[in-house]
Amino acid sequence: MKIGSLETKAMSLPVSGERKAPATAPGTSAEPSAKVELSAAASALGSPAADPTFDTAKVERIAQAIREGRFTIDPEAIAEKLIANAQELLPRQSR
Repeated sequence: MKIGSLETKAMSLPVSGERKAPATAPGTSAEPSAKVELSAAASALGSPAADPTFDTAKVERIAQAIREGRFTIDPEAIAEKLIANAQELLPRQSR
């Protein structure tokens, strides 16, 4: 089965405004060989603003506290949350 031509072609897929299409060799043009469409869910994953768990204001408050030397770390709270997270991820062994 033959798919496309045997020439090497650069592929450019429009993903977002942040990425640039790959450069092509002089004298050639980029010609897409496939069309890719993202579902609404996949598109939302690529957009940090659409993430309801990300609190921009909280990040700025923490950054400001770090800059001003007011940020304190509670190692016990971090350790407890790491242990709880590990327990959720690891399978429970019955004895």
